[in-house]
Amino acid sequence: MKKIFLYRLLLVLLFSGMAVQHIDAVEPSDDVVTVTHPWHGVRVAYLGDSITDPNTLKGAPIYWNFLQEWLEITPLVYGRGGHQWHQLLGQADRLQKEHGDDFDAIMIFLGTNDFNAGIPIGEWYEEETVTVNANGKMVERGRRIPVFDQSTYRGRINMALDSLKRTYPSKQIVLLTPIHRAYAKFSERNVQPDESYQNSCGEYVDAYVESVRQASAIWSVPVIDLHALSGLYPMHKEQEEYFPGGNDWLHPDSDGHRRLALTIYYQLLTIPCRMDQTIRP
Repeated sequence: MKKIFLYRLLLVLLFSGMAVQHIDAVEPSDDVVTVTHPWHGVRVAYLGDSITDPNTLKGAPIYWNFLQEWLEITPLVYGRGGHQWHQLLGQADRLQKEHGDDFDAIMIFLGTNDFNAGIPIGEWYEEETVTVNANGKMVERGRRIPVFDQSTYRGRINMALDSLKRTYPSKQIVLLTPIHRAYAKFSERNVQPDESYQNSCGEYVDAYVESVRQASAIWSVPVIDLHALSGLYPMHKEQEEYFPGGNDWLHPDSDGHRRLALTIYYQLLTIPCRMDQTIRP
């Protein structure tokens, strides 16, 4: 009875929109069931670009501030404006120097600047034909090898995730896809067209978003698809409440960050954080 009741309660939490930070439910038998968000009270390192950078909104709350408030997460923030995937390991090095292994998980929110810089998508693997023992016989077979190449988007992702997975084999790593992007002008020499245009290497932003989704399967790291799930769509000016507007339809404002945080909050209900967590029957 207790397991059935808990299962029904979790379904309600996942689909009703209730906050689930601390929820107590009582059966007719007065046996108390407590449901706690799996990311409550953990320490999370945030690696990324300007959307993660604490200086972007000049003190106004951004997505990790909301998660800190709702879940009492301790944020370790290393995102910096303008950063691309090839700069992630520099952020990770600073994390290691300042905190060692004293954190529970890593979130990575990168990709939109690689698109804007026209970094070629590239390939995940290169292939070769080799001789291998299969069932006691030496045979020739194709073999794929990850591409580690700082000059391509997928090569950069491979290098970053290969390093993080080796350095922190027991840590949870979560990818966040780039969100939709629209017009931005930060100076006469920094004008960024909206996502209806290709970048300088002939790719639409969709290819960079899709590569992050694919990286999730390739490297066995969960992905939260903010591009599809957050509801943020700056191509429609009717969403002006979520963006600064004017010359910046690229960065969410604080209301936009709150919407991002809500999406992340509920998606994290399905992702474990601490791998040593005890599950009580």
